[in-house]
Amino acid sequence: MTSRNDVAAIIDHTLLKPEATPADVEALVAEAKGLGVLAICVSPSMLPITDPGELVVATVVGFPSGQVKPEIKAAEAKRAVADGAAEVDMVINIGQAIAGDFDGLEADIRGVVEASGDALVKVIIESAALSDEQIVEACRRAEAGGAGFVKTSTGFHPAGGASAHAVALMRETVGDRLGVKASGGIRTAEAAEEMIAAGASRLGLSGSAAILNSL
Repeated sequence: MTSRNDVAAIIDHTLLKPEATPADVEALVAEAKGLGVLAICVSPSMLPITDPGELVVATVVGFPSGQVKPEIKAAEAKRAVADGAAEVDMVINIGQAIAGDFDGLEADIRGVVEASGDALVKVIIESAALSDEQIVEACRRAEAGGAGFVKTSTGFHPAGGASAHAVALMRETVGDRLGVKASGGIRTAEAAEEMIAAGASRLGLSGSAAILNSL
């Protein structure tokens, strides 16, 4: 079993529900500090965070559909970083991946990376909606575009969230050059440990407390 502290050290404690209020975000920050997790991930409208303390502040762009003009996605990233985000989780245009337009996909990623400056960019590929071949190529293009991480899921797609199979495939593709974030539907300690065993170096969790308390 993975230790509680080891798991806490790779958690992005996440609140991306459309109905979230500023008070909900304040509660998330307080809970994250108490749990000792690495980061919080909130919607860009919730930035800046007044008192993040030691927490890394992450946000999302092009979320959750990815079907946003590349220049808008890049502008959203630039604004998010100006508002204090140290990490930017961007959603690819999933239709581009399915249609095989990986050059367009890579250009979209590169635009966000360049707009994000020194911030870490994680590329959400929505793995449950893609074939294995599309997952591999999306990960290759994320690396070519300058991203620091690939990420499984938004948690909002009807096809589902993270799977150990997708995480393992993503890790195999990027090696130790990029991080791999598993997110979407991870609700038990067993599931979290399965993702870590498959190669995840970061976990996106909304139910962090329940998972950590059962480790």
